[in-house]
Amino acid sequence: MIVGASLAGARAAAVLRDEGWDGDVVLIGAERQLPYNRPPLSKGYLRGEDRFEDQLVNSAAFYQERRIELRLGVRATAIDPLRKVVVAEPGDPVSYDRLLVATGGRNKPLPMPGAELEGVFQLRTVEDCDRIREAARGARHAVVIGLGFIGSEVAASFRQLGIEVAAVEGHRVPLARVLGDEVGQVLADIHRDKGVRLVLEDSVAAFEGARRVERVRTRKGQLLPCDLVVAGIGIVPNSELVRAAGGAVENGVLVDERCRTSLSQIYAAGDVANHLHPLFGRLRVEHWNNADRQGAYVARSMLGRDEPYDYMHSFWSDQYEHVIEYVGFAAAWDRLVFRGRPESRKFLGFYLKDRMVLAAVGLDRGGDPEDPKSDSELKLVADLIRRRVVVDPMRLADENVDLHHVTSASSR
Repeated sequence: MIVGASLAGARAAAVLRDEGWDGDVVLIGAERQLPYNRPPLSKGYLRGEDRFEDQLVNSAAFYQERRIELRLGVRATAIDPLRKVVVAEPGDPVSYDRLLVATGGRNKPLPMPGAELEGVFQLRTVEDCDRIREAARGARHAVVIGLGFIGSEVAASFRQLGIEVAAVEGHRVPLARVLGDEVGQVLADIHRDKGVRLVLEDSVAAFEGARRVERVRTRKGQLLPCDLVVAGIGIVPNSELVRAAGGAVENGVLVDERCRTSLSQIYAAGDVANHLHPLFGRLRVEHWNNADRQGAYVARSMLGRDEPYDYMHSFWSDQYEHVIEYVGFAAAWDRLVFRGRPESRKFLGFYLKDRMVLAAVGLDRGGDPEDPKSDSELKLVADLIRRRVVVDPMRLADENVDLHHVTSASSR
């Protein structure tokens, strides 16, 4: 059984069948839609360029053909690990042999006054996006709260729709926590060039208006008039089911290298899973690539696969005409080395610690590290990360040195 009918859950259900599981496969989801991909909600679907039908993970016929039982619009309310039963509403308790929890996350609540006003939105589901699209029709001014990936992509989409945008961010630059100040400054300049008013190192004190939001007041006293607000301030992992069942929870559901929870025969994957990665240590990742790969992996783990989940994490983000791609994982680094000039807006950035590459980012450069047929730069970097080799930073920055040959002489 799988609780959570989003990308990770849908991928797991499909792979269970692909790997020969002939027993029941039940996929329970609180949303009424077929499992769908979320990245377009802040991009093409928000702008009205993409159809929802094209974002489905699989068609309705796919689930029927694979004998995957969908229970949509059904919310799981409890797990009984002793009886191996999931309680769901509406419906009768459902027994399982093995259980995957892929419940994802929910938006962090907005704590400031006025959050209940009409026109204040957060984006997580397709219904959220539909409401934002409706509010954006005819809107002239929007305020975006937070310049992580969701906020940055929504700001870019609004500008592409011709809406004036002010964006409030507590850090000095967009995406500072993930990409650092130097890369974030390049992204800040791109947003400014596209007409976004950046309100940095500030936060929201209140949303104001009679019945509908009319302006945002910041803690530093700025007043930002608006017709609508979209807040992208992060998510809270939906780990309550596992916690209530007695499972280990800390910033998500704690799982081991094989994505097993502390409860017997219960696994977790996707945004909710805090995974013990054999290369990067413990981390919880909220990206499409991970949900796709981890969902597929867990299906095999449930069927007895012994190898750890050691996926080389990667993600991408489209903003305007620019593409950001990232491979690896770096929570902290002692040096950032560029191949290509940041001001050119076409470069690679390497995050180093003790002269080993932890991660790399490409802006309009680097290629797809996931493409097995590609000899992309980021694919080569992924190999450096996995092998934990010591590199020569000067050679790493030198465009004339092939990335195959950047290893420090001391490590040869």
